[in-house]
Amino acid sequence: MTVVSMETTHVEALIAMLTVLGLLVLMVLPAVIGIAHERRIDRQLERAGTDRAAAERRHAPTGPSRPERTSGSRSARSATPHRTARAA
Repeated sequence: MTVVSMETTHVEALIAMLTVLGLLVLMVLPAVIGIAHERRIDRQLERAGTDRAAAERRHAPTGPSRPERTSGSRSARSATPHRTARAA
């Protein structure tokens, strides 16, 4: 029966290799988590956009969306004063 034993240099090399791999994982893991988070948000935004477009198509009026404007008329929307947001 052959017994395989590791010498001190082999054990030190194994510990050093595992340490380097552990540090690599610690450095890369936050980036991987961030990428996964960004992709999840992108999928949610895309799904919300398609859901909103589908809802607008379902509830869209059959007639024209805005009344026709003549050259001399002003829209009621532009006649109202505009307010700007201020920081609280």
